[in-house]
Formats: sequence, C-alpha cells, structure tokens
Amino acid sequence: MAETAKPKAAAKPAAKPKAAPKASAPKKPAATAKKAPESKAVIKATPAKGKTENVTAKVKSDMNDFKAKATDSAKAAAEKGKERATEAVGSIGKLIRDSAATIDENVGKQYGDYARGAADAVDGFATKLDAKDVDAIAEDARQFVRKSPAVAIGAAAAVGFVLARLFRSGGKDS
Repeated sequence: MAETAKPKAAAKPAAKPKAAPKASAPKKPAATAKKAPESKAVIKATPAKGKTENVTAKVKSDMNDFKAKATDSAKAAAEKGKERATEAVGSIGKLIRDSAATIDENVGKQYGDYARGAADAVDGFATKLDAKDVDAIAEDARQFVRKSPAVAIGAAAAVGFVLARLFRSGGKDS
C-alpha cells in the first residue's frame, strides 16, 4: 500500500497547468505604455507656461488700451453733452428774457422784473456751466447728491420726465 501513495503525490504537480502567468505578462507592458504619453504631456506643458505669460501680458495691454480709448470717448461725449446743455440753458434764459416784455404788458412790470431776474440767474448758470470742465461738473454733482439725495432724486425724475416728453414729441413730429 505504501507504493500506491507515492504515485498519487507525483500526479498532483503534473495536473496543475501554469498558463495563468503567461496571460498576465502582456498586461504589464501596456500599463507602462500608458504612463509614457502622460509624461510627454507634462513636458509639453512646461514650455507653454512662458506662452501663457505672454498671452496674459498681451491681454492686459489690450485691456488697458481699450480702457484708455473708452475713457477718451466718454470724455469727448461728456464735453459734447456739456456744450449742448450750455446751449440749452442759454436758450432757456433767452426765452425767459424775451417773455419778460409780454409779462410786463399782460401781468405787470413787477412780474416782468421777476422774469428778467430769472433769466439773469439762468444765464449765470449757463456761464458757470460753460466755464467748468466735465470732471469739475461731475464732482459738483457728486457733492450735491451726497448733501441732498432727496432733491437729487426729485431733480433726476423731473429731468427724466422732461426728456421722455421731448423724445415722444420728437417722434410724433417726424
């Protein structure tokens, strides 16, 4: 019986095939191949940093140029608006002064004098407006709004109402 036990022990090692390690061997080189392109991407990203800094500097330069042009355009528009406002205020003063004679005849000399005083005040405002630059006018407006915000809101509403009426009537006449 001892002889039969020995052949069984020898049969066990021959029955197990070792094909599993050969199948897993090709997977290892594939994993190494995947890492190689990643390292190339890292190498390519390093020189791009200099290009990114150049692009950033160019964008900042372009934005500063745009800002300067926009500021110049806004100042030019504000100057043109100031000239128009001065002309409009001057026209209102002239209209009031021209109406003073009619007020003298219809209502009385005392009321005509009030109209002439108002015309003088409006003309004085037009002269002051014409003498100041846009930045000084903007600063005066800021100070006025800080000192009396309720009056500023009311004035803005009144001006908005008048402008809306002017635009509406301008569209109907055309």
